[in-house]
Amino acid sequence: MLFDSAATLAACFAAVIVVGLSKGGLGGAMALLGVPLMSLVMPPVQAAGILLPILLVMDGVSLWSWWGQWDRRTLLVMLPGAVVGIAIGWATAAIVSDPMVRLIVGLIALAFVLRYVQLTVAGQGSAARPHRPLLGSVWASVAGYTSFVAHAGGPPYQVYTMPLRLDPKVYVSTSVLFFAVVNAIKTIPYFALGQFDATNLTTSALLMPVAALATLFGAWLVKRIRAEVFYPLMYAFVAVVAAKLIWDGVAGLT
Repeated sequence: MLFDSAATLAACFAAVIVVGLSKGGLGGAMALLGVPLMSLVMPPVQAAGILLPILLVMDGVSLWSWWGQWDRRTLLVMLPGAVVGIAIGWATAAIVSDPMVRLIVGLIALAFVLRYVQLTVAGQGSAARPHRPLLGSVWASVAGYTSFVAHAGGPPYQVYTMPLRLDPKVYVSTSVLFFAVVNAIKTIPYFALGQFDATNLTTSALLMPVAALATLFGAWLVKRIRAEVFYPLMYAFVAVVAAKLIWDGVAGLT
């Protein structure tokens, strides 16, 4: 039984709630918290395996909502690189220890927080940048790898796509399709690595209703809460979780 302690139960519920809230429209830091929270009480790869079926169901709902509005050029630039990143994650899964994965996930989370601080202080340029296929492929590879390790492909994906200044609806639709394809591809290595066993799939099924309710609540909340109040608090929470994972990762490697 996976829920063998109150801490494990709390971490799983908290992770699924924040992932559900992110799919409901809050996004950003919320989505990044899922695997790090669960990694506090279980191996990161197992945490990612439990969350993947939940993400796939949410992707289906999101695709239905945003179908057909994506930017094909962005997808053509980034999807091949993402496949490379997933392949690298799969190839190194057997040689990367749990402490190292915790360290990687913690550093990803910390980098996302630092990027948020940098953008907040410096501001973002208003001029749209043109596509740069080589740069897009590099960031897509990073997104594919971090998505494989911790479902944390958002930050590197955003580093390349946000400066393109796509129409908001086009941006959301493109992001939804990109990560739906990435998550679908990830089912192959996750199955090969044994992460879709009976325990993990049962856990995913038990947590699915919580995720659905959180998604609906996120859609309701995003219409009512002020972003300038919510996001600084959430990024601070990400920073705390990142520090804990980095500490545990370094301690496990020494």
